[in-house]
Amino acid sequence: MLTLALVLALLVLAVVVVPGALSSSSSSSSSSTGLYSPRDPLEVLAAGTLERSIFNSSSAWVVEFYASWCGHCVRFAPTWKELARDLQDWRPAVMLGVLDCAEKSNQKICSDFGITGYPTLKFFKAFSKKPEDGIRLFHHGDDIRSLRESVIATMERHKEVWPPACPPLEPISAAELNGFFQAYGVTYLALIFEKGDSFLGREVTLDMLQYENIAVRRVLKSNEELVRDFNVTAFPSGFLLVNNGSCSIIPVHMNSRALYTDFLRRLPGVFKGNTFSPTMLPSAEPETTTTPWRVADRRKVYMADLESAVLYTLRVEAARFPRLDKERLSALKQYVTLLVKYFPGRVVVMNYLRNLDLWLRPRTNISQNEWEEALRNKPELPYARLPENPLWVGCQGSKPELRGFPCSLWSLFHLLTVQEALLNPHDPSPSEVLPAMRKYVQYFFGCRECAEHFEGMAEESMHKVKHKEGAVLWLWSRHNRVNARLAGSPTDDPRFPKIQWPPQDMCSSCQVIINGRRMWDEREVLRFLKTHFSRGNIYLDFIKRGHPRMVRDLDERNHEAEGKLEEGEGGDENGRRDGEKFEEDQKGTEKPEHEEVPDKKTNLERSGVPELHKPTIIRMGTRTKEQKEDIVDLDIFSEQHYKSKALKMAGQASRWRRRNKRDIGLVLMEDEGQQPFDDDDATWERLREKGWRAQQLIGAVGEEVEKEEGGFIVRKNQWFRILGVGFSQLDISLCIVLYFLSSMCLLGMYTFFRMHMRYHKGRSGYPVA
Repeated sequence: MLTLALVLALLVLAVVVVPGALSSSSSSSSSSTGLYSPRDPLEVLAAGTLERSIFNSSSAWVVEFYASWCGHCVRFAPTWKELARDLQDWRPAVMLGVLDCAEKSNQKICSDFGITGYPTLKFFKAFSKKPEDGIRLFHHGDDIRSLRESVIATMERHKEVWPPACPPLEPISAAELNGFFQAYGVTYLALIFEKGDSFLGREVTLDMLQYENIAVRRVLKSNEELVRDFNVTAFPSGFLLVNNGSCSIIPVHMNSRALYTDFLRRLPGVFKGNTFSPTMLPSAEPETTTTPWRVADRRKVYMADLESAVLYTLRVEAARFPRLDKERLSALKQYVTLLVKYFPGRVVVMNYLRNLDLWLRPRTNISQNEWEEALRNKPELPYARLPENPLWVGCQGSKPELRGFPCSLWSLFHLLTVQEALLNPHDPSPSEVLPAMRKYVQYFFGCRECAEHFEGMAEESMHKVKHKEGAVLWLWSRHNRVNARLAGSPTDDPRFPKIQWPPQDMCSSCQVIINGRRMWDEREVLRFLKTHFSRGNIYLDFIKRGHPRMVRDLDERNHEAEGKLEEGEGGDENGRRDGEKFEEDQKGTEKPEHEEVPDKKTNLERSGVPELHKPTIIRMGTRTKEQKEDIVDLDIFSEQHYKSKALKMAGQASRWRRRNKRDIGLVLMEDEGQQPFDDDDATWERLREKGWRAQQLIGAVGEEVEKEEGGFIVRKNQWFRILGVGFSQLDISLCIVLYFLSSMCLLGMYTFFRMHMRYHKGRSGYPVA
């Protein structure tokens, strides 16, 4: 009985305690505090506190601008914290701060301060007034000593604006030494004799800044007069002078800053003053918003991660630069064109990317304001939009600074290389994804150390890739190389460790054992990658979609537009009604004389196996201009004609079709006797249960739905539509009837002449050979 009671007590304790532990763990992992906290001996700045802290300040400031997702920043954060602890006695002469540029609220001010890579260390002299006053803090390494010496050297280069609280760091002269005690009224004066390139004297001087009744000055080896007077033979050496005229050697016989400082602070009558309190400065309060943990399946690719990568590359990475031109603008154009061609996004996202691609093509110089305006989701284009905020699902980390954007960017690039190989299976030309990806990383990727590592790998072997499947394998092998290099580092998420991918539980045939060694089977790896990054493996979980009424409103607008075009009512060359304006360009820019029409490609492959894909009947948010040349693009013509026919046929009464209910989720729910609701995540799951795959769901909103015994399927009579381009059903029926009649006529003529020949052969007068 006692054992049974103990077991029951343990079970109750587990039920009560474990959920609480899990909840607190989830909360702590999702709270957005960046890499630093107010408990660190530095100032955690934000957009609202940065300028009022460093501008017109009597202190010199050294600020680290970082991104919490940047691997180099994660590895550098402990060093910066240690430096802050090392220099905390230098305040208020020198202040250290940090600002997280990955936070959405801080991105604008990071751009205003000219931050284009992470981490960036900037020094602001005392009484700075504008962002341009900040200068890059150059240092020889990421160790504490080199950083400390760089701060001193940079401060000495700006002696014209010296922090009032900072003691002089220049060497003392014999004339100044003679009347020093009368001038400064202190009890002790420590003289440190050192060589000209030594930082010991300056560091000890700053270490003693907050202590009263003592002063520290340095004497250079080149000052022969003082060196001779004190009979100094070893450098560094220290002497302690007292205001009563006594002089003694400081008992430190090595170049040790800590020993000198400790000796001087222990002197009788030396005490720490109250010249500075950390509470004098405003501090940024950390955000404690908690995001629920999203349960993700690593066998899936999530559209939320892919769209977040696109969002971050365009609105954050590319928006940091004050001007886009030359090679950087060319790299951006290639990247956006690549997304238009190969990114299997949702309809609204692809509309957005096509519009952006058309806007970019004619431009040779783009200012930061123009770019931000071009990227804005415009209310007049409700069906061409990007998500406002990134959402990590498969790429979420156990902490906000882990995984996230870098993980999603790798996924995006893997997806693009695979889609390029799948859509061009017989094209022997080299990959266009790899060069565009290389240029993006070179010109835009914020983590500069990561960009340099990637450029090194690209320079080593990217030119050897000869075909598109080779590009898929090249990126896979380099990603595994990066994982091997970073495994176990501070950037490695313990919950999602960096491994050689794919693991055996995901692809058992990708690894083979040869002579006792485990090797990769690249053919199996390629097959796995094509399946894993196929369109059929992209899931729309956690994405908030609009209300189904949005789709019906769009269909009604398209019906109206089609009707007016057919009736010949007033409309411009793009099919818009009189008075309807579309914002082709940004404010103050001219519309290009000729706009290129983007290629219209039919996505025949979505899951590794070619299959027909019916284009959506949702009309694009913008319409390309008609070509002025007398050349007809059959792809564009057939698609426009199909849309027109599909919109007409949708209005016809049918037993199994829905007239004004284009949203497949709404149709399904009504068939099951349920009420529609705004958040249709459950609807999409029901569609999956009925056999719908991602290639039918992505871009399927607005397509015709036909009911059969097994559920809902998309009509697949595309060959009929291609053969029937430009003809109505009546025209096709008449053609079939005429073909049949002509065939019968030819058969009758053949029969008549055959019988006629037999008749003449039977007559006696017919010549015989």
